Amino acid sequence: MKLSPALIEGKLLRRYKRFLADVALPGGEIMTIHCPNTGSMKNCWEENTPCWYSDSGNPKRKYRHTLEITTTPEGAKAGVNTGRANHLVEEAITSGVVVELQGYDALRREVKYGEENSRIDILLEGDAGACYVEVKNVTLAEGARGMFPDAVSTRGTKHLRELEKLAKSGVRAVLFYCVQHDQIATVEAAADIDPAYAEALTQALKSGVEVIAYRAKLDAEEICLIEPVPFLPAQ
Repeated sequence: MKLSPALIEGKLLRRYKRFLADVALPGGEIMTIHCPNTGSMKNCWEENTPCWYSDSGNPKRKYRHTLEITTTPEGAKAGVNTGRANHLVEEAITSGVVVELQGYDALRREVKYGEENSRIDILLEGDAGACYVEVKNVTLAEGARGMFPDAVSTRGTKHLRELEKLAKSGVRAVLFYCVQHDQIATVEAAADIDPAYAEALTQALKSGVEVIAYRAKLDAEEICLIEPVPFLPAQ
């Protein structure tokens, strides 16, 4: 995903009220911008560290700038705009980067499905049948261990139930972890944060749900998925 215009660098001062962040500009001005992340953002930012934000160019927006990349306490970059995850995965599929999801003729987004009024992030279709892909953005890390979710996610657990039902019916169902963190080497469920999610994931795996995880390259000019990382199921 080429970023045009490129992201702008600032210094992240604080994140508050969930969807707001204060950023210090090079000239000393402090600007409030939109923070597009519903999670806790645990371990993926620190006060007075570099961040990068985008400019919508829309003066009618109350907060025309959006926080995109933060610096973790360990000095890694984390992509905190969860709205980009679906686009990153779609681009990686259509460009052939995600080898596990090739061979389909059509790709649709946000298609209604399931028994709990859900929408699948990506639906792939072809001669071999359909493949339902649910995308989750991963930024929580402890060392090189990536974890999801970073806060209790009843929505995430619901999606696992829906994927499990698909898999049991013989339909290909995939949970895709979009790792927007350049130091994460593995991905697993954050059982200590959301044990219900971890248990639902274990059940989904037993029912045939697949898990795929790819890590992103993050810089001011481009964000893109570049390589797979191992998923570690619960022992």
